[in-house]
Amino acid sequence: MKVTVGLFFGGRSVEHEVSVITALQAYENFDREKYDVVPVYITHENEFYTGGDIGDITKYGDIPALLKGAVQVIPVCSDGRLALIRRNPKRFGSNVVAVLDVAFPAVHGTNVEDGALQGFFRTLRVPFVGCDVMASALGMDKYAAKIILRDAGIPVLPALKINIKHYSAHREEVERQAAEEFGYPMIIKPVDLGSSVGIGFARSKEEFFAAADEAFSFAQVIIAERAVTNLREINCAVLGDSDGASPSECEEPVTAGDILSYSDKYGAGGQKGMSGASRLLPAPISDEQRDKIRSLAVAAFMAIGCSGVARIDFLMDKDTGEVWVNELNTIPGSLSFYLFRPLGVSYTAMLSKMIELALKRERMRDELSFSFKTDILKGQRGFKSGAKGAKGAKI
Repeated sequence: MKVTVGLFFGGRSVEHEVSVITALQAYENFDREKYDVVPVYITHENEFYTGGDIGDITKYGDIPALLKGAVQVIPVCSDGRLALIRRNPKRFGSNVVAVLDVAFPAVHGTNVEDGALQGFFRTLRVPFVGCDVMASALGMDKYAAKIILRDAGIPVLPALKINIKHYSAHREEVERQAAEEFGYPMIIKPVDLGSSVGIGFARSKEEFFAAADEAFSFAQVIIAERAVTNLREINCAVLGDSDGASPSECEEPVTAGDILSYSDKYGAGGQKGMSGASRLLPAPISDEQRDKIRSLAVAAFMAIGCSGVARIDFLMDKDTGEVWVNELNTIPGSLSFYLFRPLGVSYTAMLSKMIELALKRERMRDELSFSFKTDILKGQRGFKSGAKGAKGAKI
């Protein structure tokens, strides 16, 4: 019997369009002998649609027309499965559009990749692919991830966390502190975005303020850190879970400027997404460097508590060969399938493995107890009659 997979993508995120590409790339590569796949598009307003041409990438140039031919649905818990119910019910016949065994989030950015959508699935008690709620949140928060990785002995660059309210009142003081800690040049970026959105390269005080203002247009918290001037960027993905994980081949993205930009990642790729970006694959690094980066990638994956596929991005000093983890992408663009292909892992096999890991995690959760029987609600007389609960207890 086939497993029915709900492929969720889009959402209220600046990486909305990239998510559409990632998801519909994956849609074409599932093993259809094992899985029935239902694409579910989430609009910028967080409305869910399926059916019609939702699975056709060529129709996304005209979203209103696309949605007219689709069905708006509401996800509802249904005995450990996820039922998609018509938002506007029919008078006759069933209003259940599909019933899903597992959810597959192919989303990027805040409000979807950061644990929000994962928490929604957890609340609805449906198995979902990829990182759990906590790992998703940690992976999205660049500052929190640095702390976890640093405590695990994994090299990261120190950073200054800057809140928009404090910055607005003390921008000169904030710039001075950052300059004293890191010196110029610096990287300024939102604490919780991906796809290189809002990232700036500052060589001076004036550029610091310009980069900070740009970053704050996307997030209320940003970070500043030292820029590695003689930089090489090396990426490595990891597939697995806490019981075991395998690294991919290493790549070196090709950049057009000081940092890897949104245009570098997606401008040339078109409908190929990250798989169409310019890169050197395998990365032209020594065997020793490759082994070190692949080992650190797995260590970072484990430290954050990832599952499924995550891509770990590294900064490397060209002269010394020193490396630092830059960030983790808990749902990387194109799911980083192209990084596993050189090692003989097909996209189809990778997707199947991700689903298997999700179902395995849910089986393990089913062994836990989520209830604790007490008599605390028996004999309650209402709050006006003096019942005080924990607040009324004597210390």
